[in-house]
Amino acid sequence: MLTHELFMKEAIEEARKAEALREVPIGAVIVWNDEIIGRGHNLRETSMDPLAHAELIAIKEASEYLNAWRLLDCKLYVTLEPCPMCAGAIVQSRVPQVIYGTPDPKAGCAGTLMNLLQEERFNHQVDIVSGVLREECSTMLIQFFRRLRGKS
Repeated sequence: MLTHELFMKEAIEEARKAEALREVPIGAVIVWNDEIIGRGHNLRETSMDPLAHAELIAIKEASEYLNAWRLLDCKLYVTLEPCPMCAGAIVQSRVPQVIYGTPDPKAGCAGTLMNLLQEERFNHQVDIVSGVLREECSTMLIQFFRRLRGKS
């Protein structure tokens, strides 16, 4: 669990980068052989790109690092439960394990609304660990949206 917390803290640092840009603070890192090989933070507003989710950016960077589309033996750490698009990318890139901080009641597809990561009809299922540094991940999002709505 300590290793999960260490890498989740790195994902939280990525989320802080998004927050500094006034993006929704979501961050992700991909770990291979205990080394971070992919980093990403939400950039949808900055880049005007609906695909610029933290997970997708981290997956792309990790794939470039490994020179492979299959991210076998990797772990993806993300501060917020993956959405349907990110869950699909995780399955397609063959990431074997996802560790996330806080559930997403509006779009979570790692068990909250549905579980695309462990859908038996797909040719790949993902091991899920949830709730790592949940309070810190959740608080960051809650505070961001309160500030956005002027309710500090």
